[in-house]
Amino acid sequence: MSPRNVAKDQELRARRQQQILEAAMHVIARRGLPATKIADIAKAAGLSVGNVYKYFVSKEHIFQSLVENGQREYRQFVEQIQQLPLHPLEKLHRYTQDWLVYKNGWAITIILQHARTSEAVPAELKAAVSARFLDNLRPMAALIEDAQRDGKLIDGDPVELALIYVSLMEGLILHDIPGFQEISSVTADKALRLITR
Repeated sequence: MSPRNVAKDQELRARRQQQILEAAMHVIARRGLPATKIADIAKAAGLSVGNVYKYFVSKEHIFQSLVENGQREYRQFVEQIQQLPLHPLEKLHRYTQDWLVYKNGWAITIILQHARTSEAVPAELKAAVSARFLDNLRPMAALIEDAQRDGKLIDGDPVELALIYVSLMEGLILHDIPGFQEISSVTADKALRLITR
């Protein structure tokens, strides 16, 4: 019997968890947490129910992982945009352009809204989601403030403008639900016109 390759096992485990999370994201976004069963997630992932339970103890654990991962990835996305060697308005353009084509943006947006509003979600998770949401506005507010200093954006509180702009992007991405695409002509230029001078 050959010795186990720990690194390979960890890689396989991470891939399998990602497979489950990807499937769960779409199932939960379409059905909501209360109506989703582990069997639904397993079927969408092409796995057995027992296999899903090897990686997650419950659908609530899966949901919490989706929420935390989605908010962390969003933060990293905005911070990466901040680091680009571009002028502030070009960074906002890049943010908008990339967000409008984000493959799973519609699903994670629905899940995050569900996390903040559903009675099925524990109060502690709701509070954590809201706190991370507000914290995640900071890098966006910094981008907006930089563009304001350059005289390229309308005046106003950068945090409020960040909230307005992020809300706009979330609303637009919801029109990109597979099978329900309604507006395909929205571009970064058109969206930015709402806040530029």
